[in-house]
Amino acid sequence: MAKKDYYETLGVARGASEEDLKKAYRKLAMKYHPDRNPGDKEAEAAFKEVNEAYDVLKDAEKRAAYDRFGHAAFEGGGPGAGGGGGFGGNPFGAGGFEDIFAEMFGQFGGRRGGGAAAGRGADLRQEMTISLEEAFAGTRKTIRVQSSVQCDACEGTGAEGKASSAQQTCTTCGGAGKVRAQQGFFLIERSCPTCGGTGRVIKNPCKVCAGAGRVQRERTLNVTIPAGVEDGTRIRLSGEGEAGLRGAPAGDLYVDIAVRPHALFQRDGANIFVRVPLRMTQAALGGAVEVPTIDGGRSRVTIPAGTQTGDQFRLRGKGFSVLRSAARGDMYVQVAVETPQNLSPRQRELLEQFESEGGKSGQQSSPESEGFFAKVKEFWDGLGR
Repeated sequence: MAKKDYYETLGVARGASEEDLKKAYRKLAMKYHPDRNPGDKEAEAAFKEVNEAYDVLKDAEKRAAYDRFGHAAFEGGGPGAGGGGGFGGNPFGAGGFEDIFAEMFGQFGGRRGGGAAAGRGADLRQEMTISLEEAFAGTRKTIRVQSSVQCDACEGTGAEGKASSAQQTCTTCGGAGKVRAQQGFFLIERSCPTCGGTGRVIKNPCKVCAGAGRVQRERTLNVTIPAGVEDGTRIRLSGEGEAGLRGAPAGDLYVDIAVRPHALFQRDGANIFVRVPLRMTQAALGGAVEVPTIDGGRSRVTIPAGTQTGDQFRLRGKGFSVLRSAARGDMYVQVAVETPQNLSPRQRELLEQFESEGGKSGQQSSPESEGFFAKVKEFWDGLGR
C-alpha cells in the first residue's frame, strides 16, 4: 500500500515554513495522542504517521531529499536514510520537547509521586441563586451536596478493620503511583492502573467501600454569603469536595452565586438605580416623592418644577454594600415623565385650554420642543421648501 504524502499528512503546503510545520504537528500530535484516545487504533496509527512525517520534514536535508525523490529517498539506503530515521531526535530543538509535553500533559505536573496527593478528591461545583436584598445584606444558606465522603467503617484507609498497615506497596509502579512508557520521542507518564496513583494496594479491602476508603452520601452544608457579593462570584469551601482515595486529601467545593433581577432596583457595582415615573403635573409643578431604598427604608426626594424625563437625583450612601467594607455606594433616582392616557372630557378641555394659553402668554413653556421645531423650519427654509 502506497504511503501518504508527508505534506498531506500534516495538512500543509509544500512551501510551508518551519513554523507552519511545527504548528501543524503540534495540533495533530495533540489530537491523535494515545493518552487522549485510549484504545483507539486508528488514532494510534494516525499519531505514528504524523510523527514520521514531521521527523522527515523538520530536517532540512531529509526534506530536500523527500521533495526530490519522495518516499524512495528513505528506502534501501537512499538519500536521507539512516541518521535520525526513527523518532529519537528532538523535533523542537533545545527545550522544545519539554514545552509541548507540558502543554499537552500539564495535568500530570501536580501528581508527582504516589501517596495521598495522587488520590486527591475531585473538586465540585454548585450553583446558588439569591435575591438582591440578600446580596446587599449578606446571608447564610444551606445546600445539599451528593458526593463521596470518607468511609466510616475503615476510617478512610480502605482496609478491613481500619488497619492502615494492611496497605502494601504496589508492585506495578514500585510505590511511585505512576508508570512510564516510551512512544516515539514521547515519554508518556500515566497514573498506575493497579493502585490508581496512590502507590499502595490493599491486601484485605474494606467490605463497605471495596477498598476505596470513601462512599457516596448526601451532605448538608452551610454557606456564608458576604454582604456586597456580585452576580457571578465564586465562593470556595476548602475540603468540602469529593473525599480523597484511601485517606488522601478531599477536593474543594465551589459555589457559583447568581443574583436574581429585582422588580425595582438595578445594580451597577456599588450604585443602585431606581426608575420613578412621575405624572405630568407632578413634573411640571414640582413636589416631593418617597422612594424605597435597598435596605428596606424610605427616602424623600424633592422634585423641582419643570423636571424632565431623564433627570437624575443622587442619594449619597443609599446604594449597595461594598464587599468587605462598611461603605455603601449611592442611589440614583431616574425620572420618567408619564403622558396622561384615557382622558375624561373635562381633562381634555383643560389641556386644550392649557395649550391655547401657552401661545397667548408669549412664554416658552416647552423651550426644548419649540427650539427644535424652530431649527427644523430654518433647515427647510435653507432648502427653499
